[in-house]
Amino acid sequence: MQYIWQNSRWQQHDAPAFEWDGSALTPSLERVRLKQGQLLEQSGRLSAENKAAQLDALIQTALRTSEIEGETLNAASVRSSVVRHLGLEQAGIAASKEPMFSGTPQTEALVKLLIEATTNISQPLSLATLCQWQADLFPEIPRYQSIIVGELRGETPMQVVSGRIDKPTIHFEAPPRHVLNGEVERFVNWFNNPPTQLDPLLRAAIAHLWLITLHPFDDGNGRVTRALTDQALAQAESSSIRFYSLSAAIMARRKEYYAQLEQAQKGNMDITTWLQWFLSVLDDAITDGLKRFERVLNKTRFWQAHAQTVLSAREIKVLNRLLDNQGEEFLQGINASKYQALAKVSKATATRELAGLVKKNCLIKLAGGGRSTRYTLAVITPVAIL
Repeated sequence: MQYIWQNSRWQQHDAPAFEWDGSALTPSLERVRLKQGQLLEQSGRLSAENKAAQLDALIQTALRTSEIEGETLNAASVRSSVVRHLGLEQAGIAASKEPMFSGTPQTEALVKLLIEATTNISQPLSLATLCQWQADLFPEIPRYQSIIVGELRGETPMQVVSGRIDKPTIHFEAPPRHVLNGEVERFVNWFNNPPTQLDPLLRAAIAHLWLITLHPFDDGNGRVTRALTDQALAQAESSSIRFYSLSAAIMARRKEYYAQLEQAQKGNMDITTWLQWFLSVLDDAITDGLKRFERVLNKTRFWQAHAQTVLSAREIKVLNRLLDNQGEEFLQGINASKYQALAKVSKATATRELAGLVKKNCLIKLAGGGRSTRYTLAVITPVAIL
């Protein structure tokens, strides 16, 4: 036996006979549930900012679920697609004072898939649904690519690899094609009828590992699996609105992700280690979701305070970058060199515009001077939230 699906206990019941140490998982489950409650409470208090938080989370999911597979999408195109699919043009959320770009067929299809996966969460899963999601990922297929779209993969052995094309790392090989139809049917039945005593968060983690193991499609398996995992989490929370991005948290630990999947494939039926890792990533994702609400609220306050401030398009671009990445990218503030790179202006112009933003009360100068001078966002005094 080389892989988990070759274990005799994989076929023992209606579902693989996975094992785990419940006591070892209890602290992680309790911590995640506590943060879930905090996130739901926050979303209830800040209903006016919910759409903006949902927008940001979905953008991150679309960008990072592709980035995990080594594919980089245009952020502006993704944002445009998300705004359109969420119907935010009329809600005022799209008016971030930055110009909007058109979504590409690729970003439109991906965003459509991600939204559909977490909408109508009471509908049962089907093979047809999974096939449609996979087809949605490939609205345009280059002539040089030969990909089976909208159907299960062909007879060629499916190896799961990462890294460079000329030096790939083989993590595991999926079950052969002749057993795939039955395996997928078994998975779908389990997903629709999970054991009543199974914790819904563990169900999401097991579904992720199980579908990745099957790798049922020629391409797009990771993105389809993460979309299905989002659906399982939405079902666990009884909410189709996502305020955190599991894909972004996985991308931040991408090497671990592949290592954990590889270890699970080559181990026995005890998946405690995988479940612990999944819960830790989910913890990261929800923590980021809580920070997202804080950033969105700060951004709303900022633009309300500067609704009448005259700003250029590039100044708005830089300010939005600062607002969207508070506590992450600009922990030490922004200097003239960074402003120059973001705004694509000369060093002299960057210095002049930074000084102008200070005069307009958009930025404040931090301690220090000369070439080391840095600036950060001016604090907007919060108003009471009713």
